Amino acid sequence: MYIGSRPADKALVTSDIADGIVSFAKTTGFGKIGQIVSTTKTDTFTQSTSGATFYNPTGFSRTITPVATSSKVFIFASCAWSAETNYEIGAKITKTIGGSETDILIGDAASSRTRAFLSERSNAAGDYGTMTMTVLDSPSTTSEITYKPVAATESSATLYLNRHHDDSDGASTFRCASTIVCVEVLA
Repeated sequence: MYIGSRPADKALVTSDIADGIVSFAKTTGFGKIGQIVSTTKTDTFTQSTSGATFYNPTGFSRTITPVATSSKVFIFASCAWSAETNYEIGAKITKTIGGSETDILIGDAASSRTRAFLSERSNAAGDYGTMTMTVLDSPSTTSEITYKPVAATESSATLYLNRHHDDSDGASTFRCASTIVCVEVLA
């Protein structure tokens, strides 16, 4: 490997790199991190639901503005969802660009089934449906993008974030935190 297009037969060595680490990303220019942004929600959210309508907790989204249309955005969301006993929770991530909201990575359409990234059942009053969603998005834009974790329950149940249905006061009752992280990966 050489520095530049073809210097005077000088092989690339670690002292040629400022931090002394030679990596594929540094030698090819691909896979570099452009920016990392995150939002963490530590307070609780409660929502009475209607059918399979998806809800986004107040203040729980992340905006990012890519520097190039060729950039990809890696999204990591870890959410402590819960619902009333024996109700299914479905979750997904949406993105909004210029007022237009779309889903990211959801299951195929199949009759009247609700499409989601993943789902989990709350089997007991103290259950959390903690869900971790990771996806690599190719937004092809340099406009601001808003990514939001959203969730729904089957039928008409109550959806919670960072607390469970049986929220009794005691050391064995937990309050949790949820987060969404967006990483711009430069092409």
